[in-house]
Formats: sequence, C-alpha cells, structure tokens
Amino acid sequence: PAPAHSSIFETDFKLLMYIKIIKPVLSAVIQVSILAFAIGWVLDSGAQSMGYQWQWERGPDYIAFYEDGEWWPAELIEGLLVTIHISAISLIATLLIGLVTALLKNSNSVVGRCLASSYIELIRNTPLLVQIYLLYFVFGPVIGLDRFSTAVLALSLFQGAYTAEIFRSGLNSIDKGQFEAAQSLGLSNTFTYWDVILPQVLQRTLPPLTNEVISLIKNSSIVSVMAIFDLTTEARNIVSETAMPFEIWFSVAVIYLALTLSLSAIAVWLEHRLGAKWR
Repeated sequence: PAPAHSSIFETDFKLLMYIKIIKPVLSAVIQVSILAFAIGWVLDSGAQSMGYQWQWERGPDYIAFYEDGEWWPAELIEGLLVTIHISAISLIATLLIGLVTALLKNSNSVVGRCLASSYIELIRNTPLLVQIYLLYFVFGPVIGLDRFSTAVLALSLFQGAYTAEIFRSGLNSIDKGQFEAAQSLGLSNTFTYWDVILPQVLQRTLPPLTNEVISLIKNSSIVSVMAIFDLTTEARNIVSETAMPFEIWFSVAVIYLALTLSLSAIAVWLEHRLGAKWR
C-alpha cells in the first residue's frame, strides 16, 4: 500500500492546483458569462422597446457563402482584406516616417530639427479626417494619387507623427556611453544604430508601438469617406440594403476586436522573446 504521506502530498497538490489555476479560470468564466448575459439582456430589451426584429440568422451570409462546391468570401471578409492591406502598407510607411523624423529631431541639423518639429506639431494638432479631405481633394489630384494611395499616405503621415515621438523617447533612453563604445570599436554611425541602438529601442518601445499599430487599424475605418471598400464601407452598404444595423455593426465590432486582440497577443509574445534575447 502507498504511504500515507504520499496521499497527503497528492491531496495538497490538487488543492494547490485548484487554488492557483482552476479557481481563477472558473471565476473568470463566471464573470464573463454574467457580463455577456447582462449585455445581451440590455440589447434585447432595447430592441424590443424599438420594435426591432433580430435577424442574426442572415449574418453569416455576409461573411462567407457556399457555392459550386466551394466557400467564397462575402462582403465583410472582402472589406476586411482591404482593411488589412491598407493597414499593412501604412504600418511599414509609418515606421519609416517615424524613425526618420525621430532621427532628424535628435540630429545636430537645425533645418532637420525644424522640419521634424513642424511636421509633428502640424499633424498632431489637426484632425485625421481634415487631413484626409485635404489630401484627397487638394493635394492628391495635384500629385496624381488615387484613392488607395491617398488613404495609405494619410494614415502613414498621421500615425508617423506619434510614432516619431515614441522612437525619439526610445533613442533618448539609450545611454550615451553606448554610442561612444560603438565608435571606439570602429563602428560607423549606420552600423552603430543598426547593430547596437535600434534593437534596444525596439525592445523598449514595443508596447507603445503596439498601441500605435492598433490605433492605425482602427483609424483605417475613416478612409471609408473616400469610397474605399474597406470593412466599414462594406458594412455601411450592407446596412443600407438590409436594414440590419445591429447585427452588421456588432459583427464588424467583433471582427475589429479579434484583429486588434490578435495583434496584442503577438506583441506580448514578441516582447517576451525579445526581452529574453537581449536581457
């Protein structure tokens, strides 16, 4: 027979597992369920008072449909792909604009610092919608930009101003001795930044950069004013055709939420990996 202390140890281990893992998970599930029930009850009560008839069964038809033995993306998925396309290109341009602006603002050039400061203050103190209108109706036709390029440029310039300040704070947090050490080893300015400085800046600024990426994706919905068929535009067209505002806009909100939460999870994983690599 097993010793008595062995069974006591197993009991203590199971109790510890319950307290540390199972109990918090159950508590979280119960809280989320209560919150979901409360939100559902409020929405259903509001719809009934308005005389609105829910039509959730029609929602999947605007996400994907089955035809000729294959699944095809419907309007919402097509709009989501456009949103991802615009956001991905804008993100690359945003990082480049932000990094160049931060380097200019920290440079010894008076002209470079003035240009960087003027750009940041101009962009941060005017609404994104006004900037889109100016680019679309004024500057876009002059320089020959189409709607897609105008949307990418507007988002990149807007987010680039905020990203520049993030990069600048990261650069200022690096000890000056590291620049001097890199120069003493014979590294050029390019390799100093590429091999020594920028990896540390990326590690230190990853959380605020993640916020900017999420903000970029959410702000991409504003480009619908230029008749670009992104997720928001497709949703607006569906609502005008079906008179299903609640179902469609809730579905769009869930899609945006899933996209941004996925990016947040990737950022947390990257932060852990990069921190473990460079710590």
